[in-house]
Amino acid sequence: MQKISAYISDSYNELMNKVSWPTWSELQSSSIVVLVATLLFGVVVFLIDMIFQGSLNLIYNLFS
Repeated sequence: MQKISAYISDSYNELMNKVSWPTWSELQSSSIVVLVATLLFGVVVFLIDMIFQGSLNLIYNLFS
């Protein structure tokens, strides 16, 4: 039980005194970057999917 108590105490001390937390503006700008990157990645995947779907439909129509 002593080890668990020491672990919790050390963890709390590290979170309060050693971790550098981002400011609100840093957090907002990071969130915007993640949102834009996610949207771009989604659009790219969608376009690749549409290209593959069209090409496979073309191939299927040639042989049917």
